[in-house]
Amino acid sequence: MEPDSAYNLTSTNGSFHHNMTNSCEHTSTPEYQKKVIPAFYSLIFLFGFLGNMLVVCVLYHSSGRRTVANTYLINLAMSDLLFLTSLPFWAVYYSLDYNWVFGEVMCKLCGGLITINVYASIFFITCMSVDRYHAIVYPLHSQSSRSIKQARCVCGFIWVVAALTTLPTVVFRDIHPLNNNITACVIFYPNSYWHTGLTLAKNTLGFFLPFVVIATCYSRIAVHLLATPNHLELDSGRLVHVLHLVVAVVLAFFFCWFPFHVLAFLETLGQLGVRIDCWVQESIDKLLPYFICLGFSNSAINPFLYCFVGNHFREKLWQFYGDVLTQKRDSISTRLSSFSRKLSDLKESVPMEILDQQSS
Repeated sequence: MEPDSAYNLTSTNGSFHHNMTNSCEHTSTPEYQKKVIPAFYSLIFLFGFLGNMLVVCVLYHSSGRRTVANTYLINLAMSDLLFLTSLPFWAVYYSLDYNWVFGEVMCKLCGGLITINVYASIFFITCMSVDRYHAIVYPLHSQSSRSIKQARCVCGFIWVVAALTTLPTVVFRDIHPLNNNITACVIFYPNSYWHTGLTLAKNTLGFFLPFVVIATCYSRIAVHLLATPNHLELDSGRLVHVLHLVVAVVLAFFFCWFPFHVLAFLETLGQLGVRIDCWVQESIDKLLPYFICLGFSNSAINPFLYCFVGNHFREKLWQFYGDVLTQKRDSISTRLSSFSRKLSDLKESVPMEILDQQSS
């Protein structure tokens, strides 16, 4: 999933094994991709970093309302922020025709940040989905079973698991000199089974199973809301809003990651010996860079889906904005008042000095 060398741009393998075992002729990367993909990375970084930073600031600012949902939400935003910090490096790498100029440590670190986000982000989204399911479908039971302490323990466990998934990246990813004075940031596994196993693990644990859980939770939420007359009688507009948010969350998760995982799975089938036509392989090579951008864009979409669409977060956002303006206004007022006092003291002292001079 990490951006890699031109020989194998988008697989986690990043070695030359893919091309040596494939009879299809490898085509070079089109020149326009060297400008388009870095531009996409830059936009994702800009909007994603600003959005997630705003999420963290607003939620930490509202310290009086520590909830389970906010705990997962803050960790999700932090996971996306960690990943987004690596995107400018990959954008430069892509624009320089896969020439890594940032050294071995940054090569391992940037690759590891992507791997952490692949699992941590999806796991946090899944936890939020399960939490919302319990809070809406079983509100009485959830009040006694859901706790912030428990949510923090779950988040800690997710971070540990996500960190462990980066071990293959830290061990096997390295810089490698190629022709034309190009140094690539690639992964060389001991054998092809590593790549196959890790790719299937990402397909299964990083997409399929979380999506089943998320879709199940939100579909049961929708059924529960539609089947409960009280919700319709109290606030039909709120019901429609919740259902729209549910559909947006599930569809965004699906459409951002499904295309990439399909192509990654097809590439893995080719490495397992399944015959894949050359036109299919060429399509995979051409489409994967854009589908990676689509998957990466989920980190920029998350703040809008989980926060900006919600009325409650907008209220917190305006409150945070108002508090910031109030603090600035108070600060300016304090400075003006201090300046006014100094100016008044100066005016009072000047006549006294003049009188002293005249008397002397």
